[in-house]
Amino acid sequence: MWQIDYPWLLLMLPLPWLGYRYLGEYREPRDALRVPFFAAVSRAIGQTPGRSGPRGSRGQLLLNLSLWILLVVACARPVLLEKPIERQQPVRDLLLALDISQSMETTDYTDASGRRIDRLSAVKGVVRDFIARRPDDRLGLIVFGTGAYPQAPPTRDHASLNLLLEEIGIGMAGPNTAIGDAIGLAVKLLEGAREKDRLLILLTDGNDTGSAIPPTRAARLAADAGILVHTIAIGDANASGDAKVDLQELRDIARATGGRFFQAADRDALEQAYATLDSLTPHQVKTLGHQPKRDLFWIPLGLGLILLVLYHGLAALHRQPARTAAPRPGQGG
Repeated sequence: MWQIDYPWLLLMLPLPWLGYRYLGEYREPRDALRVPFFAAVSRAIGQTPGRSGPRGSRGQLLLNLSLWILLVVACARPVLLEKPIERQQPVRDLLLALDISQSMETTDYTDASGRRIDRLSAVKGVVRDFIARRPDDRLGLIVFGTGAYPQAPPTRDHASLNLLLEEIGIGMAGPNTAIGDAIGLAVKLLEGAREKDRLLILLTDGNDTGSAIPPTRAARLAADAGILVHTIAIGDANASGDAKVDLQELRDIARATGGRFFQAADRDALEQAYATLDSLTPHQVKTLGHQPKRDLFWIPLGLGLILLVLYHGLAALHRQPARTAAPRPGQGG
């Protein structure tokens, strides 16, 4: 479809008629010589005297009006609206923080076939499914053990994210568990995020044993930054020492930021936790649109130029210059 960007300029169309209707006729004073025998002279040279005044014809009038209309239409800028171009932009940044301490090698989980697998393998399978369900979000990955490290910054390149997820190995970040440092790193990674919603899903099977910043203090920093933290415990609350997961600490972290706490004792419970988180954070996509315009002002301008050239060309071909018959030899007065 097409439209006119400056339709108010079309109000100029009646200006020629208004000028003709309300402005006086322009007359230019000229010096003249009155000749008593002017009519006889005209007959002698074969010319017919005409009336003085404005020259023109109906064709000239139509040409002028047509050129005026085409010029005004061109100034009003007609444009052709092309098909809108839309781009979807995510409105959420989501980080996954995975515990890869030495205790994650415990084989107390089972896969879909019932075969016993270690905790990290079970977590990877569930996280892959979660990533597949979030095609429009920017997802990032943090791994932590003795220290916390960014495995992948928030990105929409989920294929690369899955490759980086597969490269994670138990003990890569050290044998201990630095929950507070993982939360602090998430705050730093999401500090410059432009998206309104920022979330962290933290999964661990132990308690904090080596953070530079206490987990509760890190949770307050996350809350101040507007980051929602969901926590998932997959360890054994009845174990002793470093292998015992501190359920209350994880509850406090989630509560401080407005998030949810989940305890996943097996693979089914782990899948249910991620499914619940998926429903708690529905897909939200901001659509940016742009509709290109193609200028058409050159069409009326081109038509006006063609009309002008055709009119004056035809006028030049049909113009008959006045000729005076030359006297024959032997004739004279």
